[in-house]
Amino acid sequence: MELEDRVAALERRLVALEARADARPEPVPTGGDFWALEGWKARLAEAGDAGGAGGVLFTGAVTLPTGERYEWQQAAVTEDVLDPGADAGRTADSLAALGNPVRLRLLREILAGRRTAAELTALDGVGTSGQVYHHLRQLTAAGWLHTTGRGRHEVPAGRVVPLLVLLSAAIA
Repeated sequence: MELEDRVAALERRLVALEARADARPEPVPTGGDFWALEGWKARLAEAGDAGGAGGVLFTGAVTLPTGERYEWQQAAVTEDVLDPGADAGRTADSLAALGNPVRLRLLREILAGRRTAAELTALDGVGTSGQVYHHLRQLTAAGWLHTTGRGRHEVPAGRVVPLLVLLSAAIA
């Protein structure tokens, strides 16, 4: 693709993104500033959280640049999150797969719509095709990606919001 074609494609994408951003209504939380938290605390109380150990909750409703929409919520009681018998190796492998700037970029590009290995390899700064395939294998092994056939990759539906939560927590 020639430079002029690439610039024109980027301009079209920018116009579309700006139009989408202008059309988005401001989010309006219902029931006060901590409505999700208050609901989670009530649910914990109903479940008999007598010791008051509490838990964590994350939730999200996301529309990707591709138009795909995901809604997700996950909650866990503190006791389960801090369980010393939990599979620490699996958790570490999952987080380690995200601990590489190129892998994070590949995930962001995939969420933005670049799904084939060829599209990803063509990006500047991601390395050789062999390096890109290595990163894709690491992300797939950790469950952050799966292949959909013909060299296409996607973030599994149940991992989109958790991935965005981790990215949000990392930059907070």
